[in-house]
Amino acid sequence: MKLPSLLLTVITMLVLASPAVAQKVPGVTDTEIVVGLTTPLSGPAAAWGNTAVAMEAWARHVNDQGGINGRKLKVVMKDDGYNPGRAVANLKEMKDSIFMNVGLLGSAILQAAKDDIAEYKLPVINPYGNPAIWARQPREKLRYVFVAYTDYLDEGEYLLRHAVEKLGAKKVAVFHQNDEYGKGGLEGVNRGVKALGGKVTLAGAVSYELSDRELGTHALKLKDSGADVVILYPTITHGANVIKEMAKAGYRPKLVASFPLGDYLIMYRLLGELWEGAHFNILSGGAIANDPAGKAALDIVLKYEPKLKGKENTALAGVAPMILAVEGLKKAGRNLTRESYVEAMESIKNFTAMGLSPAGITFGPNRRHGLNAVRTLRAVKAADNSYAEVAPAQVFPPHF
Repeated sequence: MKLPSLLLTVITMLVLASPAVAQKVPGVTDTEIVVGLTTPLSGPAAAWGNTAVAMEAWARHVNDQGGINGRKLKVVMKDDGYNPGRAVANLKEMKDSIFMNVGLLGSAILQAAKDDIAEYKLPVINPYGNPAIWARQPREKLRYVFVAYTDYLDEGEYLLRHAVEKLGAKKVAVFHQNDEYGKGGLEGVNRGVKALGGKVTLAGAVSYELSDRELGTHALKLKDSGADVVILYPTITHGANVIKEMAKAGYRPKLVASFPLGDYLIMYRLLGELWEGAHFNILSGGAIANDPAGKAALDIVLKYEPKLKGKENTALAGVAPMILAVEGLKKAGRNLTRESYVEAMESIKNFTAMGLSPAGITFGPNRRHGLNAVRTLRAVKAADNSYAEVAPAQVFPPHF
């Protein structure tokens, strides 16, 4: 009676020790690589969810081209409503069934999820949020994180200088989200004010909460500041609403916006001529819809996801990170593990993502901030969605 039990024990031990089981990788089978996305498909930042929709469309394109090293991409997308608790719960639910995450979105979400990501050993590619969150992390907790995203402090200082040098600002005000996103931008603006030594003053800083819907009071506070330029660090929805409320109050300052408001097609649709003249940044100095690289990528994306028509620039902000993630998978080869993927990502140098990141993305064993840049445009005319480039890509030093 004891022999069968002994044999069963031995067989079980051999099976558990076999290479096929020992090397099992979350989210990887012989035929698939599972990419998990948690994104705001609803809520106050739903416009930014276009990034994930575009990622999924690009994955279908990759699959139709034959996949990656004999495997197809499977995208699992969950809505988090731009809510940190929901995003953290989504990651926890997916962690053992996905290989990696691309484009985790929202500074408050990154702040809430940063330690879980390290614990899960989950590769996270191009999280959208304040890079200062990662810069403050111990280096050992950054192994699986690869960031190609603009630092809000650097951008805030740059926008302040831009307002002074290009728009003649004497008094500026900041309208900002009350979290790591908006506070980071405000800190950068303050840094710029100090650096310019009295050439400009910060006349007011007006914050809002994500739950705020009525922004008339906020607009009046901005008007009362007397600022000739208002620098914007909000969601697209809150930004459009406060601009409308300022106009209702008879206040039409010059507008300078952080890159999360960089989809001028959406901004024109929401604001019409109120957006004309606004200066705004593009994430990582990247390509936009009318650039040759942007057009080429959008020809592909819109074929797979026509509902992104009119949302092309937020779509491109999603395509570039997915191209980056796929490049790492190609380099990692057929014997794919999370560790081999990390090593592959560390080998990426001056990667332009089919021209969508012209400044070039570079990682390494001691570098996780692959690109820190912006590009500045000006909205020209709502009638034809026109814009003009004000400044080419400005590249800032990486921070970690």
